[in-house]
Amino acid sequence: MAKVVAKTGVKKEKGYLYFVDKKGNVARAKMARGKKKGKGKVEVVAKAGVKKEKGMLYFIDKKGNVACAKMARGGRKKKR
Repeated sequence: MAKVVAKTGVKKEKGYLYFVDKKGNVARAKMARGKKKGKGKVEVVAKAGVKKEKGMLYFIDKKGNVACAKMARGGRKKKR
């Protein structure tokens, strides 16, 4: 299950993709619709400063808070 890491309370607008950037802040970018080239402008919405751990997935939940969950890793184990 996911646990809340930072309470930001971001209100999501339609047409934007919300994510946790490399610095641990909540950012958003305009969703691309039929464009072939170029990146959307990224703007920081809330400063959270979350320290990311390896093997964890960070996302914005329904309430607009930063949450994390353990990444699901499937497949067979490698032979040594």
